[in-house]
This record gives sequence, C-alpha cells and structure tokens, in this order.
Amino acid sequence: MYRNLQSTTFAGHGDIAAARHRVLRNTYWLLALSMIPTVLGAWIGVQLKFSLFAASPMMGFIAYMAIAFGFIYVIQRTKTSGWGVVALLGFTFFMGLLLSRLISYTLGFSNGGTLIMTAFGGTAAIMAVMASIATVSKRDFSGMGKWLFAGVLAILIAGVANIFLQVPALYLVISVIAVAVFSAYLLYDVQQVINGGETNYISATLSIYLDLYNIFTNLLAILGIAGGSRE
Repeated sequence: MYRNLQSTTFAGHGDIAAARHRVLRNTYWLLALSMIPTVLGAWIGVQLKFSLFAASPMMGFIAYMAIAFGFIYVIQRTKTSGWGVVALLGFTFFMGLLLSRLISYTLGFSNGGTLIMTAFGGTAAIMAVMASIATVSKRDFSGMGKWLFAGVLAILIAGVANIFLQVPALYLVISVIAVAVFSAYLLYDVQQVINGGETNYISATLSIYLDLYNIFTNLLAILGIAGGSRE
C-alpha cells in the first residue's frame, strides 16, 4: 500500500512538472513567433516614418498608453483561446511600429546598424543569463514582484517628467535603471512559469515579451547616447 501511495505521489509530481514544462515550451515558441510581427511593424514604421509623438509628445504618450492597455486587456480576456494568440501578435506588431522611431533615429548614426545588432545581442545575452538563473537557482524570487512594480512606476513617472524637462542625462539614467529593473523582471517572470505561478503561456509570453522589449529599447538608447557617431 505504501509503495502504491508513493508511486501515485511521484506520478502527481511528474504530471505537474510536465505541465509546467509544456507552458514554458509554448511560451518560448510563442515568444519567438511574436518577433516576426515586431520586426515587420518596425520595418513598416521606418518606411512610413511612423510616430505617435510627432505632433505632441504628451498626447502621443496618452495614445500609446490607451492602445497598449487596450491590447493587454483583450489579450488577458482571450488568453484561453486562439484569439489570445491573435491579439498578442497584433500587440507585438503595434509595439514594432512604436520601435521604428528609435530604429530610424539610430540608423541616422554612421554605426547605427552595429548599435542595433549590439543591443539585440545584449538583450539575447541577458535573456540567456536570467532564464538560466531562473531554471537553476533554488532561490524563490517571487518576493521581488512588488518592488519591481514600484520600480516600473518610478521609471514611468520619471519618463513622463522628462517629456517636459528634456534632460539628456536624466534620460540616460532612466534607461540604465530600466535595463536593470526589466532584467530582474525577466528573472521573476521566467521563474513564475517554472514554479507554476503562471500557468497560461499567452500571459507568460506577454510578460516576458514586455521585459525583452524594454531591455532592448533602453539598451539601444544607452548605446546611441554613449557610442552613436554622426561621422
């Protein structure tokens, strides 16, 4: 009887581990797929010189927040169906459009292509390191959630303030802090999937995608400020 109970317990643990592995695998696949509309959106945006912020930075920011949170709401409402995947890919296309402004600015540097590839490589390296730590470490990082959220709010407030202040040094500081905060968020979000705190792969993909997007854009901004060349 003890042996039967023991084997049932092991089977239960095996089922849980398999389910978590499946969510993680599906998350990584959908994350890879989401890069296609992001790149497409960025390319179209560069060609069309797309910008939400051209007329008014503040109104552009309000429009961005409204559209982004609208997409996030729809994704969360439909995350248990195929429509959730469609909504997520639509959101990543929109984020690609937004990225085109920074891409266009960076391409204005003589070494713009190198800066973009460096930012991409840096983002990939951070992803690899954080995912490895989340997988191997026995430490529970779930307690970081409220502190990271507070950090994001602080970055958001400072970013809005700098729309009016236009201080390059503050922009650089915000970008450096953002890379650190979203790298930690990446660790947190990946471990949430591994430990079963997040069981929906669409929600998991959304969280990790936003982490990577913010790491990439802020790395690119830092590289542009520190190493951009107009020669």
